[in-house]
Amino acid sequence: MKTFEEYMKLPYKLEIIPDTEESGFVASYPELPGCITCGETVAEVVANAEDAKKAWLTAAIEDNIEIAEPETANSYSGQFKLRLPKTLHKILAEDSKKEGVSMNQYCVYLLAKNSEKEHISIAKKKSVLV
Repeated sequence: MKTFEEYMKLPYKLEIIPDTEESGFVASYPELPGCITCGETVAEVVANAEDAKKAWLTAAIEDNIEIAEPETANSYSGQFKLRLPKTLHKILAEDSKKEGVSMNQYCVYLLAKNSEKEHISIAKKKSVLV
């Protein structure tokens, strides 16, 4: 088990979202379940989040609760296997050949394009809620 200071130095992801009911903002650390706080401004919610993280980690260490470490880019290899129907494989191979790129590059392009559309759609929905 790490020390309190070691946990505090880890790069835990801080999520901040607008609080549509009370105004202001809500902050949480997804890897630290229940570690959540709020504030009227972004600066205030960031400061409150740091205090909440300190209190959460202190309590977890005192109670011998397992503390998750943050995910990092190093947690992912950038590779995964994917099984496709033969007809889809054929379509992707033919389309990538027409574009003059490898099928791998073409699939990465398609995935990135779709992911971008999804993130934009989610952001638009959140801005409507604000």
